[in-house]
Amino acid sequence: MHLSIEHTTRYRYSFPVALQPHRLVVVPRDGTDLTTLERSLVCEPAAELSWTVDVFGNLIATADFIEPAEELTIVSRALVDHKAPDWPVFSIDPAAHTYPFAYALDDAIDLGRLAEPDWLTRGGDAVSAWARAFVAGPATDTLSLLKDLNSGVLGHVQYRVRDEEGTQSPAETLALASGSCRDIAGLFIEAVRHLGLGARAVSGYLIDPGQSEADAGTTHAWAEVYLPGAGWIAFDPTHNRLGAGRLVPVAVARLNRQIMPVTGGYLGSPEDFISMEVAVTVRHEQGALPT
Repeated sequence: MHLSIEHTTRYRYSFPVALQPHRLVVVPRDGTDLTTLERSLVCEPAAELSWTVDVFGNLIATADFIEPAEELTIVSRALVDHKAPDWPVFSIDPAAHTYPFAYALDDAIDLGRLAEPDWLTRGGDAVSAWARAFVAGPATDTLSLLKDLNSGVLGHVQYRVRDEEGTQSPAETLALASGSCRDIAGLFIEAVRHLGLGARAVSGYLIDPGQSEADAGTTHAWAEVYLPGAGWIAFDPTHNRLGAGRLVPVAVARLNRQIMPVTGGYLGSPEDFISMEVAVTVRHEQGALPT
């Protein structure tokens, strides 16, 4: 299906401030289930945009501003062909059907830190113990284990809208038993790594067909786990969903903080900042593509 996505971020200040360069990670990431047909990125005040691709293959824009501004608006628009099925079937390598299994040497080398838990962060032992409680026995079905962990997150952690910047550590999310979608995805990712599997963070958009057209999308964060044969499989622990059927990826990384949609600053005091608003609309485009 063809989806039209508009993502608007608006900052307001008490008076015109000098804007520092902003890093924008808002362009959909193409893959086997997603093709970007059109895209645009506009800033007001006008900015000089420079584009680059990071180590994970994400398309990153840097916006450099010349004029001071009392209001900053960033609008990303994209038309995409979304082909991910709601009920995917995964062709997992037979050698990986049963957990635990060992990655092939090349896969293990390439996954690197994506398969290593962060033992330096306080509370790693608690996350490890929590993750291993989902292992039913010495030999269990790998996908069933991941499904149980995906659904088990919501059994322990309650979703809440969090206004504070950044993400909680997985141990903090586990101890507080609450967090945002980024916090919940971060806990799932760290738990998967404690089980010896490769996982990465994903940011993008959630499509909610149950909402009105104007409210049918939102920014979102989820996880992907690498299983031989099937490749990267999407897990959304915030909604206990498997597969990318309602997800439009923008970027992937080792940690959520590496792929925040908009990061940047201004010259001034904290009191100069008034507000930030984010709005996402997703519309289903019928018939021929617009010209």
